[in-house]
Amino acid sequence: MVELTQGIFQTSKSIFKNNRGSLLRTLIYTIGHFAIAIICLMLIADVSFMIALTDAIVEPLANSIWYFVLDKIWTSKFSKKN
Repeated sequence: MVELTQGIFQTSKSIFKNNRGSLLRTLIYTIGHFAIAIICLMLIADVSFMIALTDAIVEPLANSIWYFVLDKIWTSKFSKKN
């Protein structure tokens, strides 16, 4: 069990180290998206804060995964040309 835990920790550490820039940009994008989505839903759709919050969390999480994948593809294409 200790080997599994250490393996997971080392793998996570490696993923973070190799993707630090993409993960940071993804995190900043996601936080901004939460705020924008809540404000827009409350102003445009006239929904309660709790409904806006729920939608603002679920939808940006899906978008953040998409952004991370897109960023990885983008950076891999440009790093190969340089």
